[in-house]
Amino acid sequence: MKADPSAQVRLLDLQDLDSRADQLRHQRRTLPELERLVDLSRMRERIEGQAQDARIAVDDLTAEQTKVDADVEQVKARRERDQQRLDQGLVSNPKDIQRMQQEMVSLERRITSLEDDEIEVMERLEEAQVALDKLTGELTGIDAQIVEVTQARDTRLAEIDGSLAELEVQRGPVSAELPGDLVALYDKLRETKNGVGAALLRARRCSGCMLDLDNAELATIRGAADDDVIRCDECSRILVRTAESGL
Repeated sequence: MKADPSAQVRLLDLQDLDSRADQLRHQRRTLPELERLVDLSRMRERIEGQAQDARIAVDDLTAEQTKVDADVEQVKARRERDQQRLDQGLVSNPKDIQRMQQEMVSLERRITSLEDDEIEVMERLEEAQVALDKLTGELTGIDAQIVEVTQARDTRLAEIDGSLAELEVQRGPVSAELPGDLVALYDKLRETKNGVGAALLRARRCSGCMLDLDNAELATIRGAADDDVIRCDECSRILVRTAESGL
């Protein structure tokens, strides 16, 4: 392949623009905010699961407390009703009076037992509510972090996209002034050579693979015409010759 020496040197400018764009695209893919958002999302999912379990526990204990409260009130109401009947003299039969007094003693024991259950449930409910409040607070904090990191990510992405757009604007004229077959070869090499299709031959070393050229290869390059497009024997990239090449 033939290409004017100035076009070959200009190809290095295209490579520089493309390398800078590749670096920006790499930054875009590997922003620390992206990884942080993944971590926060996983953390939120885990804590949300714990909070859901805590909410179920609070609901169950609330229902249990409501039932115990109702049982206590029901037994107390029965005790008061029996006491009123006795106080008002509505029961006159000694055996009935004795039976009701014994029943009231039993009701008193039942109330004591239910009130103990009531206190236990209240304590468990309080502990469950504290746990739920703690998890809810953690979720609120994580949500705030997600908002903050998302804003930072979006800002950084906008900056990178702006820089990429500027490089694309600069690339257009440079690519347009180069021979089409040279650009086609360069683009093909970029796809398989880690984004580097053209490299400067500096001090007898390929700046693409960073290997020194042997004497035989250097002799071949010295004998080539100025407009010959030279390829590195090691990495196959386009080698661009300048005064720095050491030939």
